[in-house]
Amino acid sequence: MPTKELFANLLALGLIEKDEEKWILTKEGEKAGGDYKESPQYGKYIVWPEDLNLNPPNTTENKPSPNLLTATAIGQAFELSANKINFILSELGWLNKGLKGWIVTEQGKKQGGIQAEDRKSGIPYVRWPDLIIESKSLIETIGQVKGTDDTQPAQAVDNGTDSETEPVGFRDKFEAKHRSADGHFVRSKAEMLIDNWLYMAEIVHAYERKLPIEEDVYSAFYIPTGKVYIEYWGYENDQKYIARKAKKIEIYKKYGFNLIELQDKEVQNIDDILPRLLLKYGVQAY
Repeated sequence: MPTKELFANLLALGLIEKDEEKWILTKEGEKAGGDYKESPQYGKYIVWPEDLNLNPPNTTENKPSPNLLTATAIGQAFELSANKINFILSELGWLNKGLKGWIVTEQGKKQGGIQAEDRKSGIPYVRWPDLIIESKSLIETIGQVKGTDDTQPAQAVDNGTDSETEPVGFRDKFEAKHRSADGHFVRSKAEMLIDNWLYMAEIVHAYERKLPIEEDVYSAFYIPTGKVYIEYWGYENDQKYIARKAKKIEIYKKYGFNLIELQDKEVQNIDDILPRLLLKYGVQAY
C-alpha cells in the first residue's frame, strides 16, 4: 500500500490527525496500539502493531465488513458505469469532485468510505465497504436515476412533519399547488419565492429531496453542489408544529448535515441573505 493511501486510511479511521504539519495520534489511535518513537534523523514518528486492522469498524448498517469496493464494482452490482455511481454518491453528499478524481466527505466517512489514490496517476478515488450496496439511500437514489423507483414522497417528513406520527396530515392540509418558475409545485408562497430565487440564480436544486438516512425525512430544498439543505419554517404559533420542527432540526444535527434555515423575515430579504448563507458552503450565486 502506498504511504499516502496508508495515511488516508489511518485518518479516515480516526486513528491520527494533523497538527499543523505533523501527524499525531488520537485517543482511538492510542487504543489501537499506536505509539511514538524518536529518530535522530527524522525526529518523532508513529509506529503501529503488526496486527493493526485497517478495515473500517462500521459500515452503513454498523456491521464489520472486510471487503472494500470501488465505484466500478458498485456499478457492476447496479449495471451502471463507475462515473455514474460517483455522481450518485456525490449527490448523496458522500463525495466531492476534485480537480481530478473524487474526495470522500465527512458524510462519506460515516458510510465507511476510505480515501485512496491511483498508484500510477495519483488521482484520488474512494473505496467503500461491501455493504454499501445494501444502503437504502443508495438503492432509492439509483432507482430514481434509472426510473425504476416506486417510492412516493407521501410518507415524507416535511417542515417538521414526522412520518411515524403524522404521515400524510401535513401534506393533505397543505397541498403542493404553487407552481414555481422551474415547474416545481410547492406548498407555500414562501417556498415558491425560494424556489424561484434558486432557479433564477441558476443553482441546481431539488424540492422535497429525501435525506440519505434510514428515517423517512425529506428536506424542503437540497443543493447538491454544496451538499446543503434549506428549510423554510412557518406557523411559529402552532405548538405541534414547533415540536415537529425541533425534532427535524435534531435529525439534521444528529447526522451533521449542512442546513440553512429560513423564516419569513429572511425570505422577504432573500436577495441579501441567501447568497451570503450559501457562500458558507461554497455555493456562489450570480
